[in-house]
Amino acid sequence: MIPVWLNGELVDPDDARVPVFDHGLTVGDGAFETLRTQDGVPFAVTRHIARLRRSLAGLGLDVERPDQEIANGLQQVADTIDGPAKLRLTATAGPGPLGSGRDPGAGTVYIAGAPLDGWPATGSCVTVPWRRNEHSALTGLKTTSYAENVVALAAAKERDASEAILANTGGALCEGTGSNVFVVHDGHIRTPSLESGCLAGITRALVLECLDMEVEEASLSMDDLARADEVFLTSSTRDVHPQHAVDDRRLDAPGPHSATVVEAFAALAADDLDP
Repeated sequence: MIPVWLNGELVDPDDARVPVFDHGLTVGDGAFETLRTQDGVPFAVTRHIARLRRSLAGLGLDVERPDQEIANGLQQVADTIDGPAKLRLTATAGPGPLGSGRDPGAGTVYIAGAPLDGWPATGSCVTVPWRRNEHSALTGLKTTSYAENVVALAAAKERDASEAILANTGGALCEGTGSNVFVVHDGHIRTPSLESGCLAGITRALVLECLDMEVEEASLSMDDLARADEVFLTSSTRDVHPQHAVDDRRLDAPGPHSATVVEAFAALAADDLDP
């Protein structure tokens, strides 16, 4: 059984205890990161911990665990898993009242892990009717309030797709439930800007910042998705994932531009474990 790192200690999952009054459980008052390992090492750990801090700051929270202690905890859990692994780092406000108010405290931090099943070479996604609120107090934060994503992803799976794509309240293309969206039109790679309300994904940032290719951040419509020559998704477990279908429209996948990004990202990850 894979142990859990809880508030600084590696413990058996059966012995890991979080109070039933923890605000992360009662009202979803917390933030999290999901990352994968590369050659047994948590990948892009510095970026993930920095984003966790930004999400917590946006919630008005802090955790009394130094970054290096959290990084060490991630490695400790990774060391107990053979082969590729998925790690989930969660930080909450800790025990609190049964309502939206908070009690002061050190909060709860825990890390869980599991073997990472590989994604197929290509996938499919569908659009769903619900909208991302780009004006929300939680916009841009990776919080534990994820029920909207659960509902949207379940709807996608009912249609035999692996991801649901959402527009924002203005009708612009935003993001998937756990991924960022890239489209290719006439050889140009584009992705929704952060003003759309999408999460600043770690893999998205690496594609934009570290790969030697032109990618435009822009305001995109749902029609841009529907008419794209190529579509690929990015996330910390998918890496770069070409899509062979969007709704009922089939695409050749991986297309030439998607394949180039897949290859470039794989080379980046192999060369630098903490880019």
